[in-house]
Amino acid sequence: MEKMINFTIDGKNVTAAKGETILQAARKNGVYIPTMCYISKTSPCASCRICSVEVEGVDGFILSCNTPPTEGINVTTNSHELERERQNIMKLYDVNHPLECGVCDKSGECDLQNMTLEFGVAHQEFSAKDQLRTVKDWGLINYDPALCIMCEKCVHVCNEVIGDDAIEVKFGGYSSTIIPKDSETLDCTFCGECIAVCPVGALVSSDFKYTANAWELSRVPSTCAHCSAGCTLEYETRHAGINADASIYRVKNNFEFASLCGAGRFGFDFDAQSTKDETVFATALDKIQNAAAIRFSSVITNEEAYILNSIKEKFSIKLFNEDARLYSAFMKAYASVSGKLQASADLEAVKQADAVVLIGSRIATDNPGVRYALTTAARHNGAKIVYAHPMEDALMKNTATQFMKYEVGTEEGVMALLANELLKDADVDDATRAFLNDLDLGYLEAESNVGDDELAFMSKSFARSQNKVLIVGADMFAHARAANIAKLAALIEKYTDFSLLVVPNEVNTVGVSLICDLDCDENIDNVVGYNAKGDYVISALEDADLKIPALNQQEGTVVNIDNRVLPLNAALAFEGYELNDLANALGIESENTIDYTRKLPQTAGFKTVEFDSLENFLGEFGEDNRGYLLDTVECSMDGKLEEIAELPEYNGTVIYHANPVLQFNSFTNVTRQLERDTALHGSAQFAAAAKISDGDRIEISLNGLTQKRVFKLDDELKGTIALNPTFDSGADYSSYRFLKSKIVRVM
Repeated sequence: MEKMINFTIDGKNVTAAKGETILQAARKNGVYIPTMCYISKTSPCASCRICSVEVEGVDGFILSCNTPPTEGINVTTNSHELERERQNIMKLYDVNHPLECGVCDKSGECDLQNMTLEFGVAHQEFSAKDQLRTVKDWGLINYDPALCIMCEKCVHVCNEVIGDDAIEVKFGGYSSTIIPKDSETLDCTFCGECIAVCPVGALVSSDFKYTANAWELSRVPSTCAHCSAGCTLEYETRHAGINADASIYRVKNNFEFASLCGAGRFGFDFDAQSTKDETVFATALDKIQNAAAIRFSSVITNEEAYILNSIKEKFSIKLFNEDARLYSAFMKAYASVSGKLQASADLEAVKQADAVVLIGSRIATDNPGVRYALTTAARHNGAKIVYAHPMEDALMKNTATQFMKYEVGTEEGVMALLANELLKDADVDDATRAFLNDLDLGYLEAESNVGDDELAFMSKSFARSQNKVLIVGADMFAHARAANIAKLAALIEKYTDFSLLVVPNEVNTVGVSLICDLDCDENIDNVVGYNAKGDYVISALEDADLKIPALNQQEGTVVNIDNRVLPLNAALAFEGYELNDLANALGIESENTIDYTRKLPQTAGFKTVEFDSLENFLGEFGEDNRGYLLDTVECSMDGKLEEIAELPEYNGTVIYHANPVLQFNSFTNVTRQLERDTALHGSAQFAAAAKISDGDRIEISLNGLTQKRVFKLDDELKGTIALNPTFDSGADYSSYRFLKSKIVRVM
């Protein structure tokens, strides 16, 4: 049992665990210590000194944010001397700070304003020569050095949580400023987390700047609708005019504990506009009733998925969603070995990890939430992170400690090698040991290009690790050997101290896979598309025959990679029809869509909880109080490992379906602020193999389909694999993400 440290704060007996600071202990015991530069999710910035306290027997003031307590000390958090110290600090902060609070975007929620008032700074004894400080336009982000108080929060969060390490402090006394690191302008993934943590108005959204005051905006708590991490956010809305409808002005997050990528922060304007037309509605009803199938994407709520499944049952039509079907099959294969339907790890486990193996995902763009958790683990725990993938990723170079490059298509062989290495000293059952003993390690290593020296190095680096996580990505789900890969991952989880995190593609892939009875997609006629391709399309996107609300206009729930059922709230109104209107007309009756929340299948782990009973907030210390965790679903362990199949070869030019930073799907594609890079990105080696050059217009042939792109030479890429985006094409992930291609130059 860990020894606790006993001491007093303002005469109150408190305890602290090893590694905790005085400030952390004070907060856990309800004792207020003011801070300006402290953030819970980073190491202490220790630049503001507002958190200074007195310790009996120690001369001078102590920084509570980075000082651990010792047994028996007596801490004082408030005294006349401390009050004067904090007041003088605030006076220094206020020196020549521009008095433009009436137009500053931070006014009304500014830490400088609040603490100037808190410490009674009514007059100023200090002065300094004012300087010309030019506002910097960094694209989505503006930086005003005249407002900057050099708290360094932005630098810490960019380096320690996001992993971009894109900004730094240029020291120069009173002339100190924040500058892009190793670049003339800001070169980053534009997550906007620096905006979120800035306590003043120095870092702001370029789009939001000077558009609204904080007190004019209404906050709507919800869940990000772009990837499967299910990040918490708040839409801030206001009417654009006297008679205008409400608009989303910006998105914020609880930066103290949570983070948000740029798509979540800046890609909020994907709402749909429509009115009710009875003729169009009647046509939609007829199309559904006479359809051979409904094809839909996983960018929908659990409640919509439940309705679609009910329509399938009532009218005996097929239901297509390859994204969720393939994920479901993968998890069922996993369950046949693990005995449970849900994997054991979550994002918090990744943050706390000191050893991670990541395989089968270009994680920085597939799921930024996982990337941020990995960065946190690396920076705070010194985690050893093995990144196994056929392609290196420049965004992970500062986080991954070992890159294990394997050949395209050999994922089953690599998983077998990982299992053999990680289970070599484990107490496994006889069948598992026989399977491992029968592996042709020489063949697997030669064909996959993963050597025994790499595996031995991995094991050595993990020797002292206590918290280990295996992360399996979306490359695996459509792999020809997905079922066996899933069973191998389950073996590692079952017989080692690794927990397992499985990362699907879309915001609600998990929920859809649990709710719907899905059919294998077929190339048939008379298909109704629901936020997907079809002969008749019902969608929140522009090409719809019948418009429905987008996820920022709905109440409902989704399930994220933590297996948590999360609530969505409507930030904007929608005047047209919803799926529930169609369902009611088809005889599947319910007053509101959210009436289905409590009817979601308990056999899949859902609970009979009303939507309005779902909480949606983070606790005082970062506890996730949103929605609820799925109940564990136990499964029969009747799965048997198959012999590893012959590993395929992918020669020539290969295309990998991977989106650029900030883009995920057709909904991010329609937003105003997010960059849309639709080019095929490849290395000089790829260009030579394909006989193309930078800037060429090309035609790509994939699985019998053709696609026109512009080719961009990318110095950060190597080898003969090129990156091809899917966000602008509505790809349904129905095939393995690596595809052999034929590329020709076109005029």
